[in-house]
Amino acid sequence: MSSAGPVVGFDLDMTLIDTRPGMRAVVGQLNAERGYGIDAAAVAEVLGPPLDQLLAPWVPQAEMPEVTDRFREIYAEVAIEPVEALPGAAEALESVHDHGGRILVLTGKFEPNAKRHLKHLDLPYDVLVGSRWATAKADVLSEYAATAYVGDHPADMRAARDAGAWAVGVSTGGYDAAALTEAGADDVLRSLKEFAASLARRVS
Repeated sequence: MSSAGPVVGFDLDMTLIDTRPGMRAVVGQLNAERGYGIDAAAVAEVLGPPLDQLLAPWVPQAEMPEVTDRFREIYAEVAIEPVEALPGAAEALESVHDHGGRILVLTGKFEPNAKRHLKHLDLPYDVLVGSRWATAKADVLSEYAATAYVGDHPADMRAARDAGAWAVGVSTGGYDAAALTEAGADDVLRSLKEFAASLARRVS
């Protein structure tokens, strides 16, 4: 870790916050408006990839740009209030500042909506970068010289490894410890309640 303190990146959906109630609410309203029959439960269980990938089984590609825009509008209206921070999220973020570090929230989510979640839940951060997925996350981690990235998806682990960062998996999303380890996780936590201690060991 740098003497100036670690730069620690965190994914958002299912890493810092439980986005599933909000996603189900958005999909329900979108289905009511457009009749796509999107499986809300299925979408809510595989959060992480971009919207066009998540909605592709139900939404024609030609309609995707318009539907994506509408999805984000609905999201801002109905998906912020029901979403809560996952256990240990605030403490994990604060532990980075305790070590003199900087918090980078790096997410595939539309950035204005990500900012709404962080503000609503009063979660601290120094830098927010949205609408990034897979290798694009690795590019951002490299740009900010991140020493660690914490996420719930195998793609997060690959991004961390590609950027030369400490890859920390958290099994609060749709993937278990085995899947995260196979994708390259250096450590896998059951929840962010374990992160502060892991960071302290890493710093020491």
